[in-house]
Amino acid sequence: MRDFDEHNITDAVVASLGEAKDARLKTVMTSLIRHLHDFVRDVDLSFDEWNSAIDFLTRTGQMCSDKRQEFILLSDTLGVSMLVDAINHRMPKGATETTVLGPFYVASAPDEPPGADISRGLKGEPLLVQGTVSSSDGTPLAGATIDVWQADADGYYDVQRPEPQSSLLRARFRTDAGGRFSFKSIMPAFYPIPDDGPVGEMLGALGRHPNRPAHIHFMIAADGYETLITHIFNAESPYLDSDAVFGVKSSLAATFVEVTGHGSGRLLNHHFGLKPLSRTAL
Repeated sequence: MRDFDEHNITDAVVASLGEAKDARLKTVMTSLIRHLHDFVRDVDLSFDEWNSAIDFLTRTGQMCSDKRQEFILLSDTLGVSMLVDAINHRMPKGATETTVLGPFYVASAPDEPPGADISRGLKGEPLLVQGTVSSSDGTPLAGATIDVWQADADGYYDVQRPEPQSSLLRARFRTDAGGRFSFKSIMPAFYPIPDDGPVGEMLGALGRHPNRPAHIHFMIAADGYETLITHIFNAESPYLDSDAVFGVKSSLAATFVEVTGHGSGRLLNHHFGLKPLSRTAL
């Protein structure tokens, strides 16, 4: 293996994978090498550009911590997260569409009873959320778990607040015998993704903004069904057509209805359908 040039090096690198024992790893790496080499040839990459790319990836890794994952942010803003999501969640009729998990999910959200107020006194326009969960064929699902989390009226999640307070605008509920659930909250605001790191620099260099439209996150799980990870977006929010992470789908944009008189505020009423697991997955 010697005397490589821009024409023969790709085949040589692929040939070096011949002893790989994991067939799937070999398939993925073969494709990655061929596409990466083709990219370098396609743009006629310079040394300075390659060194800048290495520096960018190094700083992206250095920005990661137990509270922030800059590589997920990079994946999101390049549309890779949504592409992987789309490939892995081809939904049948009657099932709610999926979107990205996002970086602010916390697994230890507290269990709350129906109708609980997850704002815990935070200021904002009152919001009542009501919904139902069923199978994609319309059968109500009792006992499904529903994790919800959202930004506050200033666009911050609880984990981003200067003095973090656990479980603000974050909770877990269960559906009743008819597949129903409800909780009280406040209207979420649109917000920028963290843009003080390498990914923010990239967006600025590309002339892109960092904003996401206002939304509430839902993670819904039930035995025998694929776990649904999705958002419900405020149909009146800015940035629906330029979401920084490409997460908006028309079916997920809903009207947060104005309610006047006693208990004025907004109402969101939404139905969620779950995709049954395949027999091989059961």
